[in-house]
Amino acid sequence: MRVLLIITGGIAAYKSLDVIRQLRQKGHDIHVILTEAAQSFVTPLSCGALSENPVHHALFDINEEAKIGHIALARLPDLVLVCPATAHFIQKMAHGVADDLATTVLLATDAPILVAPAMNPNMFHHKATQRNLRQLCEDGCHVLTPDEGLMACGETGRGKLPLVQDIVSFVEEFSAEKPLQGLTAIVTAGPTHEPLDPVRYITNRSSGKQGFAIAASLGRLGADVTLITGPVQLPTPGQVQRVDVLTAADMYEAVTQRIPCDIAIFCAAVADWRPVSFSTNKIKKTSPNISTSICLTENPDILATVSHLPETTRPRLVIGFAAETEDIEQHAFDKWKRKGCDWLVANDVSGQDMDVFGQDHNKVTLYRHHHAQEQTDWLHKNDIASWLSDHILEWHRND
Repeated sequence: MRVLLIITGGIAAYKSLDVIRQLRQKGHDIHVILTEAAQSFVTPLSCGALSENPVHHALFDINEEAKIGHIALARLPDLVLVCPATAHFIQKMAHGVADDLATTVLLATDAPILVAPAMNPNMFHHKATQRNLRQLCEDGCHVLTPDEGLMACGETGRGKLPLVQDIVSFVEEFSAEKPLQGLTAIVTAGPTHEPLDPVRYITNRSSGKQGFAIAASLGRLGADVTLITGPVQLPTPGQVQRVDVLTAADMYEAVTQRIPCDIAIFCAAVADWRPVSFSTNKIKKTSPNISTSICLTENPDILATVSHLPETTRPRLVIGFAAETEDIEQHAFDKWKRKGCDWLVANDVSGQDMDVFGQDHNKVTLYRHHHAQEQTDWLHKNDIASWLSDHILEWHRND
């Protein structure tokens, strides 16, 4: 596969040399563009020696532009990898700026774009950066999540360039076959909010990270994925259609409108109940006749509804999730049978071993018909998603 690697001017630029080396070892043809700032960290000579190809860095190179070089470069790759991607370069990408060779090529290429951000934690979490990353995802770019740890600036937090082997693995996935191509999938994620008044609501704890990771993994395998999510602050995975909802009723409607499909994975933490009545004004402690009781009514059961659809419209594979705090195996098994789904993924959210909510790691158990239950170790949620996708791929090949 031909990979066009764009190296921008961050301290993590030196790691891009190892990316070149490992991709070359796997047989990929690597072409490099260095931004002006990147040349303060790595040289054209080192990039050229490792890639075994000429290195490009000037938009108005008389030799290159005689052949309209920036367009030729845009047509060249099967994949564009921006590594590292600084906050400044991400901002330019999100706004369609074309003021140098790298940004001009990005506007002109039809190849998929993989972005590996690396920056100070405060810069990464800044609203402007998060807004720009969401824009890139909406534009179809694949954005990797930075790692957490000690930064070159001495601060600790999220912003480290992902591990080189992880970046290489993502590139490898683009060169692999798309075994789920032609299948449609629905994935739900995040919480739902059931409003009491304009400022208060009932909800379940959920960051949405696991559901988003599953949607991204299925998308990389070629499935046509619709991600139906409650209120979360996460960028949309590349090649995934996102539908934002607020309440359980909204999610129920969004799901049922997209049935039939081949695969339905219900990872969202849907509120079981909602208030019977909604106050159009904020409920105050000083309000007359205020009641300290809240009357609740049951929300529609999305998983059970879809699991019990007629065979003509029911998804071929329905997977539910169960977050439990005690008697995990018994409660998960009971839910699996009661809901009627094909598989159930259960996890312990009691926090006794490790806190799961909002974190990047998870440990789950998979229950399937005619199979012994399978349990993972504590893994990154991206790895949990890949593990589940492997089982889905096995199911698809044997179906």
